[in-house]
Amino acid sequence: MSGTTGTARSRERLHALIRSWPTALLTLLLAVLALPAGMLIAPALTGPDLSAAGAAETPAWQLVPERLSVPQGIGPLRNAAPVPVPAEVAARLDPVLKTDGGGTFTGVVQDAATGKVLFDRDGAANRIPASNMKLLTAVAALRSLGPEARFSTKAVAVPPAGSATPSGSARSGTRSVVLVGGGDVLLSEAESAEGKVLGHAGLATLAKQTAESLRKDGFTGDVKILVDDSLFTGPSLNPAWSPEDVAAGEMAPLFPLALNSARFDPAVTIGPRPQDSALAAGEAFAARLRTVGAAAGLRVAPAVGRLDGKTAANAAVLGEVQSATVSQQVDHMLQTSDNYLAETLGRMSAVATGQQASNETATAAVLRQLADLGVPTEGMVVADVSGLALDNQVSARQFSEVVRAITSGRDTRLRAALAGFPVAGLTGTLGDRYIDESTAEGAGLVRAKTGTLNSVIALSGYVVDADGRLLVFSFIGNGLTPGAAGNKPALDASATVLAACGCS
Repeated sequence: MSGTTGTARSRERLHALIRSWPTALLTLLLAVLALPAGMLIAPALTGPDLSAAGAAETPAWQLVPERLSVPQGIGPLRNAAPVPVPAEVAARLDPVLKTDGGGTFTGVVQDAATGKVLFDRDGAANRIPASNMKLLTAVAALRSLGPEARFSTKAVAVPPAGSATPSGSARSGTRSVVLVGGGDVLLSEAESAEGKVLGHAGLATLAKQTAESLRKDGFTGDVKILVDDSLFTGPSLNPAWSPEDVAAGEMAPLFPLALNSARFDPAVTIGPRPQDSALAAGEAFAARLRTVGAAAGLRVAPAVGRLDGKTAANAAVLGEVQSATVSQQVDHMLQTSDNYLAETLGRMSAVATGQQASNETATAAVLRQLADLGVPTEGMVVADVSGLALDNQVSARQFSEVVRAITSGRDTRLRAALAGFPVAGLTGTLGDRYIDESTAEGAGLVRAKTGTLNSVIALSGYVVDADGRLLVFSFIGNGLTPGAAGNKPALDASATVLAACGCS
């Protein structure tokens, strides 16, 4: 009961304090807090922790505050804020950026506005970056496809609805309905859920549209479901991926349509995956059409096949559902580090520039977009676009330049990726980090993409320092002792140092 009473008293004190503030100041505070998460001010909304002490098992920064922070963290970023002194930054980073056992860390810190390098430890050296590769894919997708683009999944009639035949069989008998994959691998079996990214487009909605179109066309009879997955070409598995990683469910054969990013259950993101996600989607669509079409006289065959070739250009569209926007998909990819979605976005980036959609064209599309953006690509090796391949080679300096382009570059389309960076201690792949004493001060302030392989870890992102200066950074560890407990905390502590740095 004492804990409950203390919390209530804290809330009463908080409410009393709020009532005592001038209305104008409160209005300013609420207006600033309401700014979109993608704005560069977002990382600066929270100042140093002033939380009341609580139960030992609850980090202090999670407790209800006894008083509001002073306005030091709520103003917009100021270009007049002092640029950190490189020697001061190095003096704070060097003691914490240390490996636990074998291997080395490389790292670069830059001032976002000017590009000035504030810290450089072998920053030009190529390293295996793990899932930090997804930052490159995000840039390529946003530039080539555009933040507002969507991918369509269609059901089309074969032969075209309403065509005449001597027997009149266009309105009876047997007809094939083709499920055409257009790059949406976040489909669900259920109704379309417009408020979601995973499941934004649903096969149940597509089945209803299809049954209604066939009913209006006067067709009754047998329906055979075929799948057109011809949008993607070449091998469905990148030869650079380890068969063991594929068997463990880190990746699956790639197709231009899939349920739940090629997962059996959207809530289970580890373990085995469907090995033919296109046919799995076709079977789910057939089951839904069988249910909704029965009343209209449709009999849907249980077996699902693959279309030989491509869908005819004049095939009548019976139904169509659209994915979440590319911007939303990029955010989902970065937050959850979704390998399957990353590879799909890479291939769709190639399609957007008139190329075929293969492993090779996806990696080439990423390199081309980076070069066009002005990011140095000398020495960069892109073996895949998800980061699963050990053949990838990218430097910390190249990653910091990519993050700088996203936060501060001239191509404002890239700002759409800002909200996708996981927030330390709160969201995505950083949700269970920044909770111990050495890193908790970075919780809510650091925003960064993670990367983890057996002997590799990486962290690239952005943070506002104590003086109000936006900094971008990239830290990469290679050759690390597998399973060593201290390596992730070392990277987290390094980013926390930057958040607390008044290094001018």
